[in-house]
Amino acid sequence: MSSSQTAAPALSPTLRAAIWMLGAIASFLTMAVAGRILAAELDTFEIMTWRSFTGVIIILGVITLRGRWDQISTRHLPLHGLRNVAHFAGQNLWFYAITVVPLAQVFALEFTAPLWVLVLSPLLLGEKMSRRRVLAALTGFAGILLITRPGSQPLSPGLIAAALAAICFAGTIISTKRLTRDTPTINILFWLTAMQAVFGLICGGYDMDFVAPSAALWPAAVLVGLAGLFAHFCLTTALSIAPASVVSPMDFLRLPSAAVLGLLLYNEALDPYVLIGAAIIFGANYANIRGDRTVPTSP
Repeated sequence: MSSSQTAAPALSPTLRAAIWMLGAIASFLTMAVAGRILAAELDTFEIMTWRSFTGVIIILGVITLRGRWDQISTRHLPLHGLRNVAHFAGQNLWFYAITVVPLAQVFALEFTAPLWVLVLSPLLLGEKMSRRRVLAALTGFAGILLITRPGSQPLSPGLIAAALAAICFAGTIISTKRLTRDTPTINILFWLTAMQAVFGLICGGYDMDFVAPSAALWPAAVLVGLAGLFAHFCLTTALSIAPASVVSPMDFLRLPSAAVLGLLLYNEALDPYVLIGAAIIFGANYANIRGDRTVPTSP
């Protein structure tokens, strides 16, 4: 029997993307659990600082081992600054939200970030707002109302933080889109980790009471940094293998996974309104992605 006959068949792009997305989902959930563990001793600024320092060490190692220092430059430094201020604010709000709000609600509201991109892109990127995009945004915001149900339940600081985090992440997406026009990814990641480590030190130490994790929490501190970087690496790799219209439904698995994890680890009840609202938000996002794929020009 020839070697070609015995060789295992190559995995399809969709299956390979699915495997990477499983890694991304596991990493995002791991980061949430590790963040909750760290919150017992650290505030969100301190958590972000230790996460960023882990990222700095990893990025510096990758740049050095792969000889990519020639790709690190100060070009577009103000835009890097704006991007990382938005991401730093969003990540701090996210870490706060996961400590006071059920995981499923946080992840559901996080999925509204693409809808905020739809709203902000015409203002910041000069993109046209088509009727399809307006409908997708309105549908998605209907899902937000179902999740938060203003008037029927207290609008807690945690829910507000999760919603604001999604807006900040939208700003990160928009600025990243502008940077990737002529900036290498490794340069974006370098300034991401370096700037946010500085932001964390400043914000975490403004009261002269910066706290390091206890010996028992150091594994969680390292895990937050590793999980964050690996999650984005897996997500980026999946998008490089398969279209967004294929990857997006896989990413939505984060929500039921977070709901089950919250039930098992923290006894958080499964809220049907959250699941239905998140499904509406996902449908709006997916319809917009499919429309962008099938209609190359906006009406």
